Amino acid sequence: MKKWIIILIPLLISLAIPNSILAQNYLFSLDKLDVHVFVNEDGSVSIDYIFTFTNDLSASPIDFVDVGLPSNNFDENAVIADVSGERVGVSRSDYQGSGSGIAVVMGGKAVQPGQTGTVHVVVPNIDPWLYEDSQDKDYASFVFAPVTFGRQYMTGTTDISVTIHFPPGLSPDQPRWHSAPSGFPSEPITGFDDQNRITYTWNNPQADGSEQYKFGISFPAQFVPASAITRPSFWETIGIDEGTFYTFLCCGGFFAIIIALGWWGSKNASKRKMQYLPPKVSIEGLGIKRGLTAAEAAILMEQPLEKILTMILFGVLKKEAATVTKKEPLTLQLSDPVPQELKDYEITFLNAFKKPEGKERQLALQNMTIDLVQSVSNIMKGFSRKETVAYYRDIIERAWSQVEAAQTPEVKSQKYDEVMQWTMLDKDYEDRTRDVFQTGPVFVPTWWGRFDPGFGRPTGTSAPKPLAAPVPSSVGGGKDFSLPTLPGATFAASVANSVQNFSSGVVGNITDFTSKITQKTNPVPVTTSSGRSFSSRSGGSGHSCACACACAGCACACAGGGR
Repeated sequence: MKKWIIILIPLLISLAIPNSILAQNYLFSLDKLDVHVFVNEDGSVSIDYIFTFTNDLSASPIDFVDVGLPSNNFDENAVIADVSGERVGVSRSDYQGSGSGIAVVMGGKAVQPGQTGTVHVVVPNIDPWLYEDSQDKDYASFVFAPVTFGRQYMTGTTDISVTIHFPPGLSPDQPRWHSAPSGFPSEPITGFDDQNRITYTWNNPQADGSEQYKFGISFPAQFVPASAITRPSFWETIGIDEGTFYTFLCCGGFFAIIIALGWWGSKNASKRKMQYLPPKVSIEGLGIKRGLTAAEAAILMEQPLEKILTMILFGVLKKEAATVTKKEPLTLQLSDPVPQELKDYEITFLNAFKKPEGKERQLALQNMTIDLVQSVSNIMKGFSRKETVAYYRDIIERAWSQVEAAQTPEVKSQKYDEVMQWTMLDKDYEDRTRDVFQTGPVFVPTWWGRFDPGFGRPTGTSAPKPLAAPVPSSVGGGKDFSLPTLPGATFAASVANSVQNFSSGVVGNITDFTSKITQKTNPVPVTTSSGRSFSSRSGGSGHSCACACACAGCACACAGGGR
């Protein structure tokens, strides 16, 4: 009897495994894909997708739908999704396609085997997107490719309709279309939407939902801000190709020029890695954006990230949300409960220090910084970066003026503590701190002990570190100022060293750290140039265009209707 049990148990397990695996299979038809692309007046683009799925009887439920997007520069909270008219959630973190995108989290609205469901997704204000038409610098252009799904997940054909809505104000003879993809009419259906904007529509009722189709358009650049259009790079402008490059190499007289160009390109590439703020924030708009925190203003001014992270550290220490227990490597003891006045980025910053030191912590700080950069970019929409930066530079100077105008070391130290994060935004903050306190000491802020583990605390069995005697005078309304002191130069050096220590001890190579953030917040535009023809009501000739697909650089996201 035992012998038969031993034989039957493995047999039963082996029979159960295929059913378990089968339950995780996805197989569906994408009956219809209807997408509307709106070119907004500010140069951003909004996308409205409607997917109609029919799930196979033998498949698992369609519980997630990945939607690839052309850029990571969009507000996740502004994305709207519904299934057959009922609202569902979206998530960046659940997205499993290539490039940038979001996942529609179907939840209780998952499309069950044998059922048909309609998924509606609206993603507003995505940027950057537009490119200068390579054959007509007075025109902006882009190429859009709808989301595709893996061939292994799909059956049947798809009725695909793509409608592009131009910015308001164009006359019918101004926009142009590029060559249509195979299977679609060579000329789109032209019309007007409910806002009287010109539209181009392409339709193929027998399309392949797993194949990438590209639709290109051009229109006069004057209808969007100039800063919303990506211009050709230096190399694209001068048109140097590989053959020309080798010709230069063979000509000794030009050898020095090539070296200089290479150095120039390398220098600009390194500089580009540090430009983490997306260019869209530079569009002139409604004037000054007031109310930014010092850290947010630092992002707007594209201050070095190691300085910004140190400012955030000082901020949470001042708010008594944490204490530094060890400087190398930087270790924080978090307060419990967390103070309620913390900003979202400060909470995320503290959570990063719950991660093990090294790559996990660095990744958490990268994600925090990416969220902060994108938050500032969203806050600045409609406002002038130039005017806003000038406004905060004035705040920095006024902060220094308050410190410099103080008549006694006590008052000067108190003022410096109040505006310290703003003074740190000055590129010469270390020298200016040293100069301001050259003739007197710095009365160290009350929170400084939470930053420096050895400052005024016992070490082992030895006596506490000697501090200056309490100051008998009062500052502002009789407040007793019994704080330790440091020479101004020593204090300035300590602040500067804290920035360097954060860079080397927490985030590692700051150039690599910043570059990884730039790749997400301000990626190098992926462009392709190839001959194409267009037609319009006024006729036309051959042109080329830059590529900005709906799934990041013309490499469309391949994602099934579920996991």
